[in-house]
Amino acid sequence: MTARAGTAIDRAFFDRPVLDVARDLVGCVVAHEGTAGVIVETEAYHHTEPACHAYVGLTARTSVLYGDPGTAYVYRSYGIHALLNAVCEPREVGAAVLIRALEPLDGIDLMRERRGLDRLTDLCSGPGKLTQALGIELAENATSLLDGPVRVLPREGPPPRLVAGPRIGITKAAELPWRFCAAGSRHVSKPWPSAFRDSLGQES
Repeated sequence: MTARAGTAIDRAFFDRPVLDVARDLVGCVVAHEGTAGVIVETEAYHHTEPACHAYVGLTARTSVLYGDPGTAYVYRSYGIHALLNAVCEPREVGAAVLIRALEPLDGIDLMRERRGLDRLTDLCSGPGKLTQALGIELAENATSLLDGPVRVLPREGPPPRLVAGPRIGITKAAELPWRFCAAGSRHVSKPWPSAFRDSLGQES
């Protein structure tokens, strides 16, 4: 297959409460440079809680988070991985959704080449894995998710059933259940939420 060239989601989709956007992004598609994947896991971040980069207020780094909804916020994690986030809510609010995992859809051979491995469920099952598989880097920071180079495309079909749980890989506000996973998808990153494990038996 070739990466789809459909119409991106409009800005109004992102100009809503970050928790709503985080839920509704599951099932949507991320496309970049000949590759695409269905979003199966997200996490929400808001400037009112300390795990969010925008918690410190407006700085050179966080200015993207306080910018237009529908903008890509891409940053380097631990000096290694680029992580992709979608900026949400009005400009005066610092909020974004971290895209945590994808189910590979288009350009799978290219993803395998970029990742240097073959197993389908390992290609995009984590925020650093998916950016490597899709070729997303810091150059995409502050670019539009509406018209590229990284595009977010609407769902095809009904919304997936969601399982919520605490965010992972953080030490602050870790109790908030702001992680959303497509029930039954083996492309979700580990560790899996406890309720998600039950869904694997039901839908796999």
